[in-house]
Amino acid sequence: MRKEVSCGGVKIGGNAPVSIQSMTNTKTHDVEATLAQIDRLEQAGCQIVRLAVPDMDAAAAFGKIKARARLPLVADIHFDYRLALAAICAGADKIRINPGNIGSEDGVKQIAEQAAKHHIPIRVGVNSGSLEREILKKYGGVTAEGLAESALKNVAMLEQYDFDNIVISLKSSDVKMNYEAYRIVAERSDYPLHIGVTEAGTPSRGKIKSAAGIGALLLSGIGDTLRVSLTADPVEEVIFAKELLAAIGIRKGAIEIVSCPTCGRTEVDLAAIAGEIERRIAMLGMEGMRPLKIAVMGCAVNGPGEAKEADFGVACGKGKGVIFSAGEIIKTVKEEAIADEIINLVGEYAKDTGKRS
Repeated sequence: MRKEVSCGGVKIGGNAPVSIQSMTNTKTHDVEATLAQIDRLEQAGCQIVRLAVPDMDAAAAFGKIKARARLPLVADIHFDYRLALAAICAGADKIRINPGNIGSEDGVKQIAEQAAKHHIPIRVGVNSGSLEREILKKYGGVTAEGLAESALKNVAMLEQYDFDNIVISLKSSDVKMNYEAYRIVAERSDYPLHIGVTEAGTPSRGKIKSAAGIGALLLSGIGDTLRVSLTADPVEEVIFAKELLAAIGIRKGAIEIVSCPTCGRTEVDLAAIAGEIERRIAMLGMEGMRPLKIAVMGCAVNGPGEAKEADFGVACGKGKGVIFSAGEIIKTVKEEAIADEIINLVGEYAKDTGKRS
């Protein structure tokens, strides 16, 4: 079993469930914009949020954001150890550094001492794009073994200062290399692992790479917390992370949406209806509820049967849909009202059970 650390109120490692992280893409100096994005991430189901702290103005803003944010906040630090010290004093719940680029071992020592004093973890984050020169020379470029060696070397740097409140990440944009690097470190260390595929790309490409890379690791029993990295609104990262955990069967209480592929019998814009339902469901924050199944069906062949078997469903006809709840028909509505009806049913269910977060 891996060691357990705590980021704010979120446990990482041990027997804790896999947690979902994201990172704001607002300027940290802009307190209001950053807080607004954190609120949106929280509503989407994010559990830990990381903020870039590139300068002292950002460190000062970090403290103001921390005073008002509800989620645990991680300060992302590079190059200047003083930024880490300022973020710790500002209330950071975790610090992310690459000890190799902090500039001096004395800086790393000061970060370790202050993190220990404030009882917060440090994530040692190594990326394929920022490996040390000696590692690149030793392995002839970026390799899985080189990534693992860099991560473990930087962990050892913290350990020499009696600091072991550590999370490790070692990310590559190469899915296979990423997988192999994490497997090496998982065998050689018992610190919790933050997993992801770095710089995965645009949503279409990035989701494929993240599903393959993160999914393979999780199915191998590797990973305690994760971030999906997309060139997109970070809320989209969180939504996809939830979907991925549900698809793998790790996260319970997810809402499953089934919809038919459509054919020549379909007489509504089913893709738009299903997409709208999926988008709005993802934003409802349904953590802690029992699993729900929603069926969005396009015609009379399989539609009524699937809709009847689901908790909530719709079987569509020409410009309309028959709405089902717990196997019973409750009403027929026009095409443009279908998504609203399904969302209202789910919302009322959540309200009645008292489990909506």
